[in-house]
Amino acid sequence: MTGTTGNRTPGTAPVLVVGAGPTGLLLAGDLAAAGVPVTLVEKRPHRISNLSRAFALHARTLEQLDARDLADGLEAVGRPLGRLQLFGRLVIDLGTLPSRFRHVLVLPQYEVEEALERRAAKAGVDFRYETEVTGLTQDADGVTVRVRTPGGRPESLRAAYVVGADGMRSVVRRAVGLPFPGRSVIRSVVLADVRLAEPPKTLLTVNAVGDAFAFLVPFGDGYHRVIAWRRGTALTDSAPVDLDEVKEITRLALGRDFGMHDARWLSRFHSDERQAPAYRVGRVLLAGDAAHVHSPAGGQGMNTGLQDAANLSWKLAQVVTGHAPEALLDTYQAERHPVGRSVLRSSGGIIRLAMAHRPWSLALRAVLVTVLDKAGPVRRRAAGRITGIGYRYAAPRGAHRLVGTRVPDVALAGGGRLHEALRGGRFVLIAPRAHPVGRDRSGRLTAERWASGRRTAVLVRPDGYVAWAADTADEAAIEAALTAHVG
Repeated sequence: MTGTTGNRTPGTAPVLVVGAGPTGLLLAGDLAAAGVPVTLVEKRPHRISNLSRAFALHARTLEQLDARDLADGLEAVGRPLGRLQLFGRLVIDLGTLPSRFRHVLVLPQYEVEEALERRAAKAGVDFRYETEVTGLTQDADGVTVRVRTPGGRPESLRAAYVVGADGMRSVVRRAVGLPFPGRSVIRSVVLADVRLAEPPKTLLTVNAVGDAFAFLVPFGDGYHRVIAWRRGTALTDSAPVDLDEVKEITRLALGRDFGMHDARWLSRFHSDERQAPAYRVGRVLLAGDAAHVHSPAGGQGMNTGLQDAANLSWKLAQVVTGHAPEALLDTYQAERHPVGRSVLRSSGGIIRLAMAHRPWSLALRAVLVTVLDKAGPVRRRAAGRITGIGYRYAAPRGAHRLVGTRVPDVALAGGGRLHEALRGGRFVLIAPRAHPVGRDRSGRLTAERWASGRRTAVLVRPDGYVAWAADTADEAAIEAALTAHVG
């Protein structure tokens, strides 16, 4: 697949994105939709793999996809799960989430990638599949990226900015000299895609018994994905896997193997906890697994990467088009690095509790489960972190209390809603009275009124967080805020 290159010189683009996974696809699609020419480089052939590990879209990610007119289509093919069950008896009910999406949407990663790729292609992204990045150098004016083309011929691409969304073994991260500190938290996890003679009654089946855990989820095409682990197995990722091993571990963790048969894929992997110390080095930025990797517990990996992309894309668009200073890109590190660190801690905590087998660790797990089960505020906080809706970004000193907070999909005057108004990567001003957008901000800003009688004026960033707010503001104050944030 190829996109359009317009009138620019072949091999040049304001932004070059490396990696066509979910993070890279959303980022590239956002930039192209904002009118920024972007090239997306991917070393794999052009095909969406069904061998991905991610199977869940959480509420905050669904909100971001709704702001791109993709959520409803994915909801139609996925299956909603209204509660999460951990450690046997701890249930986190998602039905009370302050979101349009009060559930986890269970669907394979490839469905998400297909939707994001179609959007990116329609927006005009220049795709370069079977093109491998071999190195890069940057200077004051841009970045030169060395690649190997499908025919094996070396070539150089030039961009003002480069985003590495090329996974945990990121070539981009290594090229700028960033370490990736951390460690392997769990080894020799087996994966299999199988048919089941007796499918489970629950949509998502998961349990841990101390010496083993197993996770079972349907693809929707007659196959189920099994992810399983047993203590004491320390084989390398390249060690072969047979179906008997998968069935044995599943029986240990879940009590039965559900009559697994006809495995179409078997593999083995290890799970790391790592985070780059910086997400930006000059004109090179990192997102998704290139910036952070963690255990699969809680299903937060793909979701965190997609939210990285949503945070970064509008900032790059503002800078590249000259509507904001380059310093805006520093806020990407300031906002997303703490979130990545928090996800490492929460997913790591879940997997360690799931693996508990010593008496003291089992006792600790029992205490924590009891606290979470009995304390509503603590359980709601946990749900907010896992689903992503509980995060807020730090605000400047003296800013309004709403600055940095996520804005729900509020109703707007005239029958619309916020996520619809955000489509196209626009800022949204919501105020008690209509405010002129101005010709120079056309396409980047929409002015709306509250459906209710609320008096607060709020400027919502393209990623759905508050950039500025005031309880009372005249036209001059609103215009000053627009100039500062929209340009």
